[in-house]
Amino acid sequence: MTIRLLLVDDHAVVRSGLRMLLESEDDLDIIGEAGTAREALEAVAALHPDLALIDIGLPDLSGIEVTRQIKQRWPEVSVVALTIHEDEEYFFQMLQAGASGYVPKRAAPEELLTAIRAAAIGEVYLYPSMAKLLVKDYVSSGKEAAPLEALNELTDREREVLSRLADGASNQEIADALTISHKTVGRHRENIMHKLNLHSRTELVKYAIRKGIIRP
Repeated sequence: MTIRLLLVDDHAVVRSGLRMLLESEDDLDIIGEAGTAREALEAVAALHPDLALIDIGLPDLSGIEVTRQIKQRWPEVSVVALTIHEDEEYFFQMLQAGASGYVPKRAAPEELLTAIRAAAIGEVYLYPSMAKLLVKDYVSSGKEAAPLEALNELTDREREVLSRLADGASNQEIADALTISHKTVGRHRENIMHKLNLHSRTELVKYAIRKGIIRP
């Protein structure tokens, strides 16, 4: 499987370095580059990449908003954040926007490659220090999004959808995997959120970690 990548960073030197690193891998193919949010959205529309590697600090719109728009318009496209920002605010906003991976620019190349390959197959990859933030935030909040009994109220199908959602799969990817319609996945997702008293993808991931459904 070849992963078709779009590089989104406002620094040409950074994009050039990423291209050199990533194109040396047999399973990665750089199909385009963008230096602004507008260019990124146009490139996704024209090139249909499997994954967009996005910097948060873009000159026109933030990488968070670009990610949100990509996931709304092209849910099948995975997004991995590659950024200098390692604080909670950006991290949680990026997850909430729909990113399947979050990697600091100081990370080793192997970490970035792992994140790209994980996100490309529908998994979630969080750099270790960011995963600790997620777990720490949930534990220190001192509240359960929903008791264990609420999880028991989910049907088998809803549990399966929950697991795939928490792993970062889009509605369409879940529909294809489970051989059900996109609308049916949407209904399952609404039921899950209602039964577990969850309101965002970030809360869903936190809940799944707490209950052992996925591991950070």
